[in-house]
Amino acid sequence: MLNQLKEGPAHVGLKQSKRALQEGKVAKAFVAEDADPHVTRAFVAECAAAGVDVDYVDSMLRLGHAAGIDRGAAVAVVLKQESV
Repeated sequence: MLNQLKEGPAHVGLKQSKRALQEGKVAKAFVAEDADPHVTRAFVAECAAAGVDVDYVDSMLRLGHAAGIDRGAAVAVVLKQESV
């Protein structure tokens, strides 16, 4: 599941992930279960409205490491593959 973050194009963090979602570029979203719900609640609702599946990860640190950064992340998204 988390290997999708390393295999394809992705964004890490709320601001970049939210922008990609609003632009219709998100294939799948990941949210850390230990992130502050105040931070993630609206993002999860936007994913639902856009029809984007959300997978939950047990910790921000695990999500950040899976996305290739050395710190925790509340959210990350896998971008849709560009069609040729």
